[in-house]
Amino acid sequence: GKYAVAITTTVTPLERNRTAISFNINEGEVAKIQQINIVGNQAFPEKDLLDLFVLSTPGWMTWWSKSDQYSKQKLAADIETMRSHYLNRGYLEFNLDSTQVSISPDKQSIYITINITEGQKYTVSDIKLAGEMLVPEEELRKLIKIQPGDVFSREKLTETTKSIGDRLGKDGYAFSNVNAVPELNKEKQEAKFTFFIDPGRRVYVRHINITGNTKTRDEVVRREMRQMEGAWYASDKVTRSRERIDRLGYFSDVNVETPAVAGTTDQVDMNVSVTEKPTGSIMAGAGFSSSEGLILSGSVSQANVFGSGNYLSTQFNSGKINTVYSLSYTNPYYTDDGISRGFDIYQRKVNSSSLSVSRYDSDSVGGGVRFGVPLNEMDTVNFGLSAERTKLTVFDTTPTRYRDYVDQFGASNTTLRGDAGWARDTRDSIIYPTKGSMQRAFTEMGLPGGTIKYYKLSYQHQWLRPVFQDFTLMLNGEAGYANGYGGKPLPFFKGFFAGGNTSVRGFKSSSLGPKDIDGNALGGNRRLVGNAEMLFPFPGTKKDKSLRMSLFLDAGSVFGDGDTEGKYSKISFGDMRYSTGLAVSWASPMGPMKFSIAAPLNSKATDKVERF
Repeated sequence: GKYAVAITTTVTPLERNRTAISFNINEGEVAKIQQINIVGNQAFPEKDLLDLFVLSTPGWMTWWSKSDQYSKQKLAADIETMRSHYLNRGYLEFNLDSTQVSISPDKQSIYITINITEGQKYTVSDIKLAGEMLVPEEELRKLIKIQPGDVFSREKLTETTKSIGDRLGKDGYAFSNVNAVPELNKEKQEAKFTFFIDPGRRVYVRHINITGNTKTRDEVVRREMRQMEGAWYASDKVTRSRERIDRLGYFSDVNVETPAVAGTTDQVDMNVSVTEKPTGSIMAGAGFSSSEGLILSGSVSQANVFGSGNYLSTQFNSGKINTVYSLSYTNPYYTDDGISRGFDIYQRKVNSSSLSVSRYDSDSVGGGVRFGVPLNEMDTVNFGLSAERTKLTVFDTTPTRYRDYVDQFGASNTTLRGDAGWARDTRDSIIYPTKGSMQRAFTEMGLPGGTIKYYKLSYQHQWLRPVFQDFTLMLNGEAGYANGYGGKPLPFFKGFFAGGNTSVRGFKSSSLGPKDIDGNALGGNRRLVGNAEMLFPFPGTKKDKSLRMSLFLDAGSVFGDGDTEGKYSKISFGDMRYSTGLAVSWASPMGPMKFSIAAPLNSKATDKVERF
């Protein structure tokens, strides 16, 4: 973008038939886009069309996004985005007439003018299927995304041809061809479409060839395959195979090709090319948390031990509240059908002096084994069994309820803990989700054989849907219930807590629910939390996914017996706390960060408010 650059060349003759050449470069300033004009638009305001563009005029965030610097490639992409906008809204005859890019005499300002012809808005009058339909027509018609009476949409037309091609690909027709041929009635602004289907020959996979895995064993890649050698080619299985190999985390790039076998018309090979990346790491870190203060952490891990696909790690986390030392080992394929097995050894110390909870300290040492059982491609069930010893320390300021528990059951307890859980995750992304859902159900139980007998049930359901343009609605609900059994109460250090940046923002971490005489949280055996959040890009960053804002409404609390006011003995929406505010999520170079400014809507005098 430095169009004002001035380069002066100086040639100096030297002795012995030599020459010295020097270049003096004055870079100048970066030229900025001062104006973008769209001429010929009538159906949509110019402002709405320019909002589709990555390029923009200077704004208060363009110093970060650099979107006010001209780029020929970005302009071509923006024009194609505008073309798609028109074609997806019925303007089948949209045409780009010309594009002019001019620069000011001082080469500091750039002006862009785009001339377009919108044409008429078309609706679909009829949809037909023709050609060799090896799949029943009724089934194919269910895949058609556009129907008679709808406004024409190129996007839906493309989705339809892809869906039909993918459906034929599932039955082995790897080289099927689906074309949508239009028939226009310009007087009525109507269009008929006929989908011509040519399935080609049915093919099967001869060989699966894996290359690039110099360290990782062949079986580690091959066991993720859902497409088998000697079986009919299935496009969905090929795609799923690539996804599973990519999610291993051992490779920086995974490429899958299915070339035809020379000399045959019904065979393809599946060539999987991977690029390995370092899977071991030594990490040291320092951080700050509004609840834990300064945190020091470190770990040594190897996610692909000796190329076997097994995971081994040791780590420590030293915070003011939580101090954790752990060693973990996982074999993701303990059995050939994908059951995983892992072992954990850990020590966890909790110092609650700086939390908004009643004072006590705990020191736990334990170890266990866990198994993961895949039910299908989306659902996984987990089981675990561990033994844990917990030593409790109480103080003069510790609530009577906590001290009575220690006097009755002792300061040192052993737990034979059993875990069971189920998870289903269909979100399109972990970092920047826009659609899908995530469900988790978890059970934790102190089994007979230990001195602590209790159970905890937890369920979470998160749901995301695009609302319009780049706005996404996220709804999240969490519920938990816990209690003791066998004549023993629920241990107070196994109770639920709520409040803070992971549940109800605007209130201090773990501060909601039943309280002692000093106003500190006691925890409870029931927990209810709900969040509604409207997610959208950070203003001025256009389509940059590293920054995201949201407007949120949080609700929740913890319920249980033992508080001084006699409340919270049963779940009541009147005793729940509500807050609303604004949050910013940033995938920074140092790691993910989230900032929230919250306004409590119904705080009481005994609540501990934390607005930021």
